[in-house]
Amino acid sequence: VQLQASGGGLVQAGDSLRLSCAASGLAFSRYVMGWFRQAPGKEREFVAAISRIGGNTRYADSVKGRFTISRDSAKNTVYLQMNSLKPEDTAVYYCAANRNVLISISSVSYDYWGQGTLVTVSS
Repeated sequence: VQLQASGGGLVQAGDSLRLSCAASGLAFSRYVMGWFRQAPGKEREFVAAISRIGGNTRYADSVKGRFTISRDSAKNTVYLQMNSLKPEDTAVYYCAANRNVLISISSVSYDYWGQGTLVTVSS
């Protein structure tokens, strides 16, 4: 199983970025997909998750209304559209796959992880 995250970079506050995570080696439509992030010196935290067929989503309060998670089963890819970025969004962003049916915000529920992509937001 491989989860390849991409799309990170250096942007200014207020800008937008779209992260992508291409999955291979797993039955993509059978996995809940999530995004987590880890800022320097902090624990990894939940950002967003999407159900197996994309009908349900869940967001951390800190990103609700600014971030949108989506998935494309034809491309085995999950996306995180990030708008109105803030300096506090600076972190390494990880995508993850969870074989359970229900969306979980707990990192321990996720079975596979990508390598992470760095997002830096300057003020």
